[in-house]
Amino acid sequence: MTTTTFALYAPAAAPFFAALLALVLPWRPAAWAGMLAALSILASGVVLAVWVSADGALSAGPLRADALTVWMLLVIGAVAAIAAAATISYLRHETTTATRRATRRYLVLAQLFVACMSLAVLANNLGLLWVAVEATTIVTAFLVGHKRDRPSIEAAWKYVVLCSVGIAIAFLGTVCVYAASVAAGGHGITALDWTHLTATASSLNPDLIRLAAGLILLGFGTKAGLAPMHSWLPDAHSQAPAPVSALMSGVLLSVAMYAILRYRTITDTAIGPGYTRTLLLIAGLASLAVAAVLLIAQRDYKRLLAYSSIEHMGLVALGVAIGTKLAIAAALLHILGHGLAKAAAFAGAGQILRLTGSSHIDAIRGLTARAPALAGTYGIGVIALLGLPPFSLFASELGLARAGVTAGYGWAIAAAFTLILLAFIAIARHTTAMILGAPVPNPSPQSMTPDRVTTVMPLILALAVTAAIGITLGPLHHVLDAATAIAGGR
Repeated sequence: MTTTTFALYAPAAAPFFAALLALVLPWRPAAWAGMLAALSILASGVVLAVWVSADGALSAGPLRADALTVWMLLVIGAVAAIAAAATISYLRHETTTATRRATRRYLVLAQLFVACMSLAVLANNLGLLWVAVEATTIVTAFLVGHKRDRPSIEAAWKYVVLCSVGIAIAFLGTVCVYAASVAAGGHGITALDWTHLTATASSLNPDLIRLAAGLILLGFGTKAGLAPMHSWLPDAHSQAPAPVSALMSGVLLSVAMYAILRYRTITDTAIGPGYTRTLLLIAGLASLAVAAVLLIAQRDYKRLLAYSSIEHMGLVALGVAIGTKLAIAAALLHILGHGLAKAAAFAGAGQILRLTGSSHIDAIRGLTARAPALAGTYGIGVIALLGLPPFSLFASELGLARAGVTAGYGWAIAAAFTLILLAFIAIARHTTAMILGAPVPNPSPQSMTPDRVTTVMPLILALAVTAAIGITLGPLHHVLDAATAIAGGR
């Protein structure tokens, strides 16, 4: 096995082997194996970034890595590491009530989830990409219903039904692309290879590609949490264990957007950018509107974070719709910043739930007095999600605004940022009350558990990285430029 092959297969193989270890090891070493798998993905992303910068795209069998793949691997590795750290803390308390079998099932499924997402971004074949995304639906359905109470099971079924419909629609879109590719001279399964499709995109049947583009955007848009197929997201993210919510919000939604980006480079060449731009503008603005309205009356802080994810995916869709180099770069930077900040916020929310025993906003008051380190970390995570400086979401939103106005979409930017302002006010109001409000009289015994600074250290590190990226991209600048070019930034 060559070093190139090893580096390409490692991001999917490492969490897969961690899942196998979870079948035989006690939960603590199995959880630490998950942490090592996440760090392996991150390390593979760094190594591939160096090699891709020097040699261009690398391939081995059905897997391929270019700068866009590398960017997504860095997101997956970073968020998976945060989720793995949160898993250790989560299971430390969960194992007192959960059975050993449930704990083992959780660890196995969580690692398979990470492996599927890594495989999705490494796949050169769009059929394999679809299979990997579909596999995430199967795996995460059991993770959403991990608690096995009525709300979590209902959320899991809702997630399965809606996302299965969405992924079936994406399958029909993939079939249309395959038919167009075969008609243009493609052969066998290689007709769906991304390299082949990009080389022959101008000769693809425009009618088939137009149909495929609509189906792909609707199908993968469902997995990305875009309106109108977004309703699974708040229930699933609020009922799943906090580390799983971090992975779903911080990575799964972004992987679905990655799929849309891959297809967009083909469809824009075949039929022009106008069709997909219109659909993405509608989906992006609709998602922002849904999130802004529902955030105002939200009463559950995990659902608050879930609706925030819909808002941020709407912004990413808006950047992809505008399609200029600056807009695509801003969208990719937004994916990274949102992944880090949302993972930290969801992990913090899980700690709050453990300490207080409630996910209701009204039940959490004066958190700073009871758990200052946790309150500060959660509050800073929310500040990062609100897009305030120096965090990277401020830079990406500013870049998106500049790109939209320059490209002649000032009306869309004005509408989007009006809705963002409404969401900002709602999130800030709820979070301020939780952290700085008057303490709840006679708190439950759980809320008096001593605040452990060690449990929030990984979250502090993640937020520090987010702030650093907001100030300077450093070596990531070259990777972002190359990824933007591959994603079709004009």
